[in-house]
Amino acid sequence: MENLSGIVERITYQNEENGFCVIKIRSKGHPDLVTIVGNLAAVNVGAVIRLKGDWRMDSKFGKQFSVQDYREEVPATVAGIEKYLGSGLIKGIGPVYAKKIVRKFKENTLHIIEDSPDRLIEVEGIGSKRVTIIKKAWQEQKEIKNVMLFLQSNGVSTAYAVKIYKTYGEKSIDIVQENPYRLAEDIWGIGFRTADKIALQMGIGKESFERCSAGIVFMLNELSNEGHCFATREQLIEKTEEILEISRPIIEETLGNILLNQTVIMDEEDSIFLPSFYYSEVGTAKRIQEIIATNSQFQTVNAADTIGLIEKEQEIAYDDIQKQAIQTAVQSKFMVLTGGPGTGKTTTTLAIIQVFEHLGATVLLAAPTGRAAKRMSEATGKEAKTIHRLLEFKPTEGYKKNEEDPLVCDVLIIDEVSMVDIVLMYNLLKAVDNKTVVILVGDIDQLPSVSAGNVLQDIIDSSIVNVVKLTRIFRQAQGSAIITNAHRINKGEFPELSGSRDRDFFFIEQEHPELVASTIRDLCTKRLPNYYNIDAVNDIQVLCPMQRGESGAMNLNQILQEALNPCDIVMKFGGTSYRLHDKVMQIKNNYDKNVFNGDIGKITAIDTEERTLIITFDGIDVEYDVTELDEIMLAYATTVHKSQGSEYKVVVAPFTMQHFMMLQRNLLYTCVTRAKKVMVLVGTKQAIAMAVRNHKITQRNTLLANRLRRLEWEKH
Repeated sequence: MENLSGIVERITYQNEENGFCVIKIRSKGHPDLVTIVGNLAAVNVGAVIRLKGDWRMDSKFGKQFSVQDYREEVPATVAGIEKYLGSGLIKGIGPVYAKKIVRKFKENTLHIIEDSPDRLIEVEGIGSKRVTIIKKAWQEQKEIKNVMLFLQSNGVSTAYAVKIYKTYGEKSIDIVQENPYRLAEDIWGIGFRTADKIALQMGIGKESFERCSAGIVFMLNELSNEGHCFATREQLIEKTEEILEISRPIIEETLGNILLNQTVIMDEEDSIFLPSFYYSEVGTAKRIQEIIATNSQFQTVNAADTIGLIEKEQEIAYDDIQKQAIQTAVQSKFMVLTGGPGTGKTTTTLAIIQVFEHLGATVLLAAPTGRAAKRMSEATGKEAKTIHRLLEFKPTEGYKKNEEDPLVCDVLIIDEVSMVDIVLMYNLLKAVDNKTVVILVGDIDQLPSVSAGNVLQDIIDSSIVNVVKLTRIFRQAQGSAIITNAHRINKGEFPELSGSRDRDFFFIEQEHPELVASTIRDLCTKRLPNYYNIDAVNDIQVLCPMQRGESGAMNLNQILQEALNPCDIVMKFGGTSYRLHDKVMQIKNNYDKNVFNGDIGKITAIDTEERTLIITFDGIDVEYDVTELDEIMLAYATTVHKSQGSEYKVVVAPFTMQHFMMLQRNLLYTCVTRAKKVMVLVGTKQAIAMAVRNHKITQRNTLLANRLRRLEWEKH
């Protein structure tokens, strides 16, 4: 192994997930900048580093130094100190303030910040507030460096250090040493495998109780990410055996112990649940039963006269099934209204609201996401909130609306219920008074919720609540190829792909993924905006079956960002450059910021001094620190799953055999039903045919329908 030392001049590439970096250093004895590759996530521009590693020749990039180990030292020269401080290492000091501070204190700068930070107030433009920010940030970065060194010594990416420190603070190293498996539970982005790597490096036995119990819980969490509320005993043991690579008897013994201490819960037919899913499923069934069992003041009302009155007022004529739906809603305690696009779900929902209001009822409206709530508001002219806002969710306090302080309303209508998972449904129903009429609206043929459960389908399958399915496609909708093709797809028929230029559904045949990507770029940047006179960023959404691949969301985001937003005001995070005016999506629920998985916003400000940026979601500005940028991603293109509950003027979607793993009927159907004005499919007829034929919906492990039927049977 050779030694090399130098000053970091620039960071060419940095992957936050695995810590891999490509940096350039100036090193004595080398006339040109030297390229360094390896795990150097903690390094900043201006730092002096001593490296151990080997020289190698890369066929594409030439001579490089591959790092096995490194040590960082503080820079000694004035220029080095300025570069070091201006690199974004410390919040409150960017390039401008770095220059001012170094001009004032010269070689003593770092000693001043370390030993006499209050003297920073002597620098022009720095006030007491900024001094406080700098002192805190300097202390934090020292602590984070300690965490990084600890992780590095245990063979784990230093990229996680900031997250670990933000979660545990000064106790970070103690907590990780005591139980590294806590990382997988507490810190978003750190999975079981990373925690396991630390644990094994620290000497925790491969067959230890801690490792085995953490592996079982991890496996249940993994299954919940696929939509399952539970695992069968056999399924759980088999999968845990695979990931832990230990013998079955040890897993069986550990499972027996954690069942005793209720870390996991076993229910009928050897079904093993994480407690949150078990109590949510049992609780949801119980709440539905209790609501149905309590009479409402409207149940004996014949709504025919009121329906006639509204038809006259609104100059509208409802068909028989719509009238049946309205009457059923009035006479039910718990009801489901379902149907595909163009079948009058929105019109019927509005009529139900108007009838109840004529009867003197107070009606509350909600939907799972901000975009779905906004759509509901626009369609009904009434206020609709997200379920979290309706329940007054606060991160540290949980749901303020609950059984002790229920929602005040006579009628509660929830839209887009196919997206609601079991935990959210339970928290919602806990906050519903037994006298309240509950109406769930949704399309059961869309993709189910991203999280665990199949709530809408299970409630329908239980046969204990009234269900009205709208099936007639209204005349104004029959002229839309988007709607007729959505229904064809849903029935397993191939969509009609040919037609005139003035239709709203188009197919462009393109087989090669690279040509698919360039066609989509051309459509989004020129053809569609010019032809329809629309905004390329706000009005067009690219929806992909998958993230990966040449025609996947990740690659298309890079291509479209380059084409649609060449702005040079940039903040880099991981392998992504976030530019001013970029369209971005939140990819995890952040209750502190009140932004949720799937929310789309726009970067409206970037502060390179403070290392922060502002993203505006529906007119509300939200600040992000650079370390929080793993919660967002570019959103010129996104997956069909992430688009649930949203509608877009124009949808462009690649459907190629490259995505064969994801080609399913409900995915294609959900994709097509996101388009309001124009739908463009780019790909092959073979891929579309495969999606239409593939109706094997993966069965989710849920027991909600059984629980509802059993409660109904016990009642009688």
